[in-house]
Amino acid sequence: MIAPEPAPPPADAAAVVAALDRRAERRDTTYAGGRVAWRLWGAGPPLVLLHGAQGSWTHWLANVDALAARFRLLVPDLPGYGDSDLPDGVAGVEDLAAAVAAGLDALVPPPALVDVAGFSMGGIVAGVLAARPDARVRALVLLGPNGLALPGGRTRPLRRLTRDLDAAGVAAVHRENLGILMLADPARIDDLAVHVQAENVRRTRFRSTGIPESDALLRALPAIHARLVALYGEHDAFAGSGLADRRRALARFHPDLDFRVVPGAGHWTPYEAPEVVHAVFFGLLRGSDRGDGCSG
Repeated sequence: MIAPEPAPPPADAAAVVAALDRRAERRDTTYAGGRVAWRLWGAGPPLVLLHGAQGSWTHWLANVDALAARFRLLVPDLPGYGDSDLPDGVAGVEDLAAAVAAGLDALVPPPALVDVAGFSMGGIVAGVLAARPDARVRALVLLGPNGLALPGGRTRPLRRLTRDLDAAGVAAVHRENLGILMLADPARIDDLAVHVQAENVRRTRFRSTGIPESDALLRALPAIHARLVALYGEHDAFAGSGLADRRRALARFHPDLDFRVVPGAGHWTPYEAPEVVHAVFFGLLRGSDRGDGCSG
């Protein structure tokens, strides 16, 4: 078993994000009259990374350097998140998937195939994308999604941000909420994670309410022809005790499903257990290697 190694808190979390951002190739595509911001790194087979709700490209912050050594990474801010616009009428998961499809047609023209990974709600978007008739998805990696019409885990209430909080108070709220929903290991709730969470929440404009609880991914599964890999943290707060139910729902239409559980990890596996997540992607290049620290 590969245990996630805690990273030391950065001296300046904002500087860490900015440094990685500066190394990206910035490209903009359009959807419904709005701009979709993409960041690209690396060279190799194209790999699309889709972030979760109240997120942005920074949900993949801990993964870019390792994955860019072997893949051409294409990482959008979905409409209504981060640097991307939220055009009028863009309101559902199908719209988000269509925006990604339009961007891919511009950045990786057909008939080239791509691998696609989606974290949390991004996994639902990725599934809907892969089910489109024009899909060019070779492998689909789902990290902690619902969209399967399954109940979520029970957690204690989140703390709310209030107007009277100073910067330290705001950071304390995000730190506590990360521990409730996103990260199981307290050592991983570092300054960088808090900064990413705070900025992503602040910049979110898309209303994702109802999408995680929906059956959008479940309905997409019969039309997905890509190789399917699903990865959940052992202590994923959104799944609770329902990991077996998620495996059954996904395998119903994909009996060859590669289902993996990351021991000790919570919901945000790309940040909490990056080495394990990277091994999954590197396995896409090698075949079916399972020396990745996951249980089946």
